[in-house]
Order: sequence, then C-alpha cells, then structure tokens
Amino acid sequence: MTKIAKTGEPTLIRFVFACEKGHLVRNDFLLQRLECCVGVERVKTFIAPRTSVPQLAFQNVGPGQLNDVLSCAIGGLLGQNVAAENWKAESLRLNGEFQNRFSFPWLQVDPIPHRRIAWVQGRENIDVSRRAYEAAQALGVSIVMIENPGHWLEPDHGPFAHFREAFLPVSIEVDGGFTQRIVDAVRTYQHPIDGLMTISDVRLPGVARACEILGLPTSPSAAYENAGDKAKTRMLEVDAGESVTLSSATELPSLLSSERGQQLVFPMVVKPALGWNSDCVSKVSDQEELVKAVETASDRHASAASPSFGVVIEPYVEGPEVDANIVLLDGEMVYYDIEDDFPTQADGPNAGMEANFQETQVVLPSALPSDEIQLLCESLRRSILRQGFTSGVFHCEARVRHSSMHYTNRHGILDMERKEKGQAKERSVYLHEINARPPGYLESVAVLLTHGVDYYALRILLCLGSAECHRIHALSKPFRDGQQFHLCILIIPQTREGVMKTEDAGADLFRRHPELRQHVPDYDTYLKKGQILEGPSARSLWWIANFSVASRTSRLECLRRAQFVRENFAYELE
Repeated sequence: MTKIAKTGEPTLIRFVFACEKGHLVRNDFLLQRLECCVGVERVKTFIAPRTSVPQLAFQNVGPGQLNDVLSCAIGGLLGQNVAAENWKAESLRLNGEFQNRFSFPWLQVDPIPHRRIAWVQGRENIDVSRRAYEAAQALGVSIVMIENPGHWLEPDHGPFAHFREAFLPVSIEVDGGFTQRIVDAVRTYQHPIDGLMTISDVRLPGVARACEILGLPTSPSAAYENAGDKAKTRMLEVDAGESVTLSSATELPSLLSSERGQQLVFPMVVKPALGWNSDCVSKVSDQEELVKAVETASDRHASAASPSFGVVIEPYVEGPEVDANIVLLDGEMVYYDIEDDFPTQADGPNAGMEANFQETQVVLPSALPSDEIQLLCESLRRSILRQGFTSGVFHCEARVRHSSMHYTNRHGILDMERKEKGQAKERSVYLHEINARPPGYLESVAVLLTHGVDYYALRILLCLGSAECHRIHALSKPFRDGQQFHLCILIIPQTREGVMKTEDAGADLFRRHPELRQHVPDYDTYLKKGQILEGPSARSLWWIANFSVASRTSRLECLRRAQFVRENFAYELE
C-alpha cells in the first residue's frame, strides 16, 4: 500500500498478517527485528502479549473488505518517502528485508500462559535496563522486583512502575542471610512465582540456592559459585598448571620460596578471585611488582559483606582477546556471537604495572577466521560444561593463543590482520572468565541491534524452565543474512580528575557533529554534570561514556567513525 506525502512523493505503508492462527513468541517482534532497518520510519505492533493471532482468510480483497482485513493485522510499518519512480524497487527491497529479518518461527500454535518471575536487583537507572524490562513485557512475563528500599522502581506511581507488577523492599546485601530473605520474599508474595533470576554477578549463587530451596528452575548453585570465583574457574581448565591461586596474600612468600615459585615466567597477570570490569587486574614484569599486585588484589574485597581475599596469578597470554556470548540449552549451543575486544593499556609493549585492562573498544562481528571462531565455540562450551552448567546465557572472555591474526596500525587505524606466514604453532583458547549471565547492557543492546538476538529475553525464558524451550529456540535465531552492520562499542575512559562541568558530553558531541547521530544507534553518558571523575587511577574502572558506532559499508569505515568520535569527544571539569 502507498500514500502520497505532502512532498508529492509516495510513502510505503505495509501491514503484516499471519497465514495461520497462533500466538506470537513475543508480541513486539516487528519492532525488535526492524530496528535500524533502512527505509523504515515507524513500526507499530497491534497485538498484545499472549494474545491469539487471527488467520488472514481473504484471498481476494475488495474495497469493501478493507476494514475486516486490517482488523487481522498483527502490525504495520510506515516507510520513508521515496521518489515515485523508485517505490516499486523499494517495495521489493523491503520484501528482502522481511525475508532476512523474519525467517524464524515467530508464531507458535500453543497458547502462551501468563508467567511471573521475581527479579533480584534492579539496575542503577532506566537507561541501562529499559530493554530488559520491555523484553519481559513482550514475552507476557510479569516482574516482581526484589530490591533495597528506596530504589527508583519502588514508587507505585513512579514513571517506571509499569515495568513491574510489584516491588518488594528487601535487603539484597550479599551476606549470610541473603538467600533466606529471597526465599521468604517469594514465599510470602500473594501470587505464585514461576521463576527467579538476577544478572548481578555477586548474587547469582545466592539466587540459585534460593531456587533450589523453592523448587524453581535453575542451574546448580555450585556451578554459579565456580563461575563467580576466578580461582575455581582457572583450576577447572585443562591448562590450570600454568597458573597459581592463593587464598590470601599471606601465602605468597611460601610460593616464592618453593620450586613452583622459582618457575614463574614473567610477564604474569594478577587479579582478585572475585571481580568484574577488569577491576584491580595488573600485568607484572618481575617479582617485586608481583608482591605489590598480589597485596592489592587480595585487599580489594577485604571489607565486603562477604570478604574475599583470593588471588589468581596466571601467565600473560598474547593473542587477540574476544568477548564470546554463548546460549546453551540442555548442553546444545543454540546461539553464539564472537566479538573482538581490542588491546587495552596493559597490552602495550612497554606497559607498566599501573596500566589497566579496561576495555577500549569492542567490535562485532569478529574478524577472526572461521576456524578460530569454531575453536573458540567448542573450547568455551566445554569450559562452561565443566563448571556444571547445561543451560544459560554466558558472557565469556578469552584469547586465541598463537592466532593467525594480530593487531597492527595502518594509516592511523588499529585493527586485526593476518600475520605474515611463519612457523605455525598449534592454536588454543585461553579462558579468562565465564560470567553466567548476559553481557553488560551496552553489549547486549549491540548484539540485539546487529544480529537481532535479545539476550535478556532468552535469560528470562531460561529461568522459567523447560516449558519455554520452543520460544528459546525461536528467539535464538539471528538475521538470516548475517549482521545488519559492523558495530564498534567505543569506551571513553576517565583520563582526568575533577567534577564534571559539561551537562552531557555525549549529547554535546552530537550537537557539534549532528551528522554523526545517524551512525550511532545507541549511546550512554555515564558521568554527567556534577559527578566526580577519579581519573585513570580510580579504584573502580567506570567510563565517562560509551557509543555504539555503526557502518553498513565496512569494518574499516566503522573503525574510522569510532576514531572520529574518540578524537572529538570533549568535556570540561570544574
């Protein structure tokens, strides 16, 4: 269908119908899968979650039947204005986009029952959680939020109260009583709870124990304990003999005086057994630096409610680092994506102990060759299974040892390229960590935009157990023709200390360079006016802003745009 715009140019209007009766696996699939689609101005869903979808039974539609036909539509889209001579070609192009984006089983025969989950710990604000809550709504799943009193989701008449059915003000401090408080909150709630979940690393084991007590679907709590402890994770690996774990810094002198200590080969990496965001991770070049780094890492979580003094000492492994996101269902890998995690400060050839491992930029999809991608998938799947999991969404970090690729700077742009041919060594995967939850919000959104797969939706369904296997399989299908663009997640780190004077440095960038906005489908300014910047030596590695920069043309163009953002990002401090 077309309409004539005020400009005199036709605009495509398209309605979507189902050829069979059924139920949408998520009611907003049109919105979700058409996001960032070229030529699409607006998308609207007409069907509420869990609602039965009618079958379009009209073969030949006349003018008098139009209202009856449109009442069967599950949604529609408004295209951008096109020149009159191009509208047929544009319609054909949209046909191709539909085949690419909707070639997955978005309709199921069986009704979708109402389900309810208890979600432990809301996020710090709506900007880093909205899509997760929207996914629950689209799936027909109600959220009962369990959080500390005073959280922004608590007010019943607040602007975001519609994202949850109820708010239970419960202390979620991870202490000796954490699990029992969750159990009590679920048992005393007025309606049945079908699943229990969190995406908070430190709360995963306790929430899993609560599921075990309540008889709710979960992976073993022992598996979450393995994943949350980097020392246990490392010792489960086949190459564990290269590393050393300490229960505290007090064990280091005896290690150094032992035969094993004399065999340590520098550089090495030191990190707390408990940690995230590459916090307190150091590369050390000699024994003196090793002692300092171990003392610092052991002390990092000494004052936590559940103190942790453990330390991991492992070899520094050269080779491209990746973020690998894997979805398992009953031991089968139903989806994965591999992303290139670019070199950090600490990866520099002359980096000292003060250099950190904070991410600089992540690019998807990966430029690694297909055989190394397959090597990563097979190795990481085995690592996940060793920890005790068979199902879940996992965010893994690893390196490809002796990769055929390496980073090089050409014409001011850093990227991977194939090494010059030489004596090939056997390639292997070196695991850094397994996080038994979806990747962080910015990366989860990046994957959704790039590939069409929503990790939050999958995690919600997984916590509801085997009854949701059909929807898990359906929603694990990416775009048929591959990614819709190359995307770079650019991190803007803290480089100076002070109080932020600029209102919103990300928004200010787009005011100065409005042409950039169309190439940045997602961004967030984390530190805004009035907030304190602790600088590069901050105890916690939090960035100022992040940008998802895209290119439909090439990876090189994507990297060039990301570099432009980095070079032109500016802010003032008081």
